[in-house]
Amino acid sequence: MVIFRKRVVGLTEISLTRLVARVGRILRLSGQVDVLITSSSEMQFLNRQFRKKDHATDVLSFPYEGGGKGSLAGELAVCADLARQNARLLGHSMAEEIKILILHGMLHLAGYDHDRKDDGGKMSRKEDRLRMSLQLPVGLISRSLDGLPKKSKMELRASPIRKSAASKRKPSGGKR
Repeated sequence: MVIFRKRVVGLTEISLTRLVARVGRILRLSGQVDVLITSSSEMQFLNRQFRKKDHATDVLSFPYEGGGKGSLAGELAVCADLARQNARLLGHSMAEEIKILILHGMLHLAGYDHDRKDDGGKMSRKEDRLRMSLQLPVGLISRSLDGLPKKSKMELRASPIRKSAASKRKPSGGKR
């Protein structure tokens, strides 16, 4: 399910649903990934509520650990306002930036974590391969290595998008 609280030129619910399904198959995610495209004020609220950081961020991932066929693999919240700013700065479309953020968030849902000491660049390499196969411009990890903006921190403990699933989540200690 894709929810647009902020519209993005060049993106539709159908196109994002197809992207999420394709990336989910590639990453072998078990279950559906829901996506919320929202404003910087809502992202700031979510970041404050779930990460205790009082600022907007570009993408947040909410992994679901309930398992089972047809279940929810996780949820993503993407900030349309920051995507617009980063797209302008990097010289590509806002639609492409949203797709890059979704790809990055889905890698986190699949268990990748570039902030983990034992990652050894694994997430970055995977993101680069997927980004190239999806014909997307520079990804989040690559731009941080190049000194370009990267504001995302991913893994959170609960879901703002589907509160009904919250009772099925396993509490986590934060990042994997």
